[in-house]
Amino acid sequence: MKIAIIGSRGYPYVYSGYETLVKELSERLVARGVEVTVYCHKALFSERPPKINGVKLVYLPSIETKILSQFIHSFLSIIHACFTDVDVIFAVNSANGPFGVITKLFRKKTAINVDGMEWLRPKWKGLGSRYFYFASWLATKLYDQIINDSEEMRKTYLELFKKGSVVIAYGANVRKSEKPGLIEKWGLTPNDYYLVVGRLIPDNNADLIVEGFHKTNSKRTLVIVGDVPYKDEYSLKIKAMADRDNRLLFTGYVTNQNELAELYHNAFAYFHGHEFGGTNPTMLKAMAYGSCILALDTRFNKEMLQGDKYGLFFTKDSNSIAALILDIEDAPDKALLMKETSEKGITAKYTWDHVANQYLEVFNRLCPQRKK
Repeated sequence: MKIAIIGSRGYPYVYSGYETLVKELSERLVARGVEVTVYCHKALFSERPPKINGVKLVYLPSIETKILSQFIHSFLSIIHACFTDVDVIFAVNSANGPFGVITKLFRKKTAINVDGMEWLRPKWKGLGSRYFYFASWLATKLYDQIINDSEEMRKTYLELFKKGSVVIAYGANVRKSEKPGLIEKWGLTPNDYYLVVGRLIPDNNADLIVEGFHKTNSKRTLVIVGDVPYKDEYSLKIKAMADRDNRLLFTGYVTNQNELAELYHNAFAYFHGHEFGGTNPTMLKAMAYGSCILALDTRFNKEMLQGDKYGLFFTKDSNSIAALILDIEDAPDKALLMKETSEKGITAKYTWDHVANQYLEVFNRLCPQRKK
């Protein structure tokens, strides 16, 4: 069987949840005898080998702008893939919904991972929001198989678009702390800081978490890992908060995965403010790396944390965050217990091998004559 994957920045470039999915899935499909081609953003790769770890790579250009880059690259990738002999085109991101018209014309079998409710994200105001809603609706009409990453998101698509979908979560690899000394580069010591990981965008609510933390007299540091690859008013506003609270530490991107893992392992608690979407890879890492998780109260986060079994919740209010910080600092033994048990939340459905098996089942159903 031959699979083409479009819609990410490429392989093995890991920047977000989509790239992590593409990397982990591609390698496992190749190991199962599937021929996988990943379409990559040419501008992001100074070296462009035709194959890495058995994964075939195609590098195509785009117009490198914040809004159009991925859209144009996906369009060119779909066109290219349709002129090849691939059996299934697998797209990530519901923005690629309209391109299903092209695959229909070429009679290619398709599947799409539609991700979260992009149309609700503050960064896509006005026309952008309307486009994502329209594209998501089109995806349900034009693609052969819709894939959602959580049961709650499946319900959302069923309610809004009257379309059923297969639920396949993201995965995570359980990992123990190996080199706690790696956090010393930021002047940190174990259990002496809170951690936030994610892009500095409004729907991740880093500003709310900072405001809540600012209202406390905690002696710990709040470490914010992440940034955005462009300058905007929101990210600059958050970074400026460090000027009025010396307990804030902005690391920017942390690309060394061992360093990032140790930041998770050694944090007193991890804050998860992500508001829209289903299964979140950042939350999965927090569980897999043994974090005490303090999460925004959403139905998606509660699904991942199995209610309050593996996390504590705050509402979208800085006072709620401040109160939770005070509670957890008054009960450090509770935080320690949560750190010791959180990895148990990585059940079978959140393992990459299980995720790969589910995707392979989908592809086999779409092309039974090429079944692997």
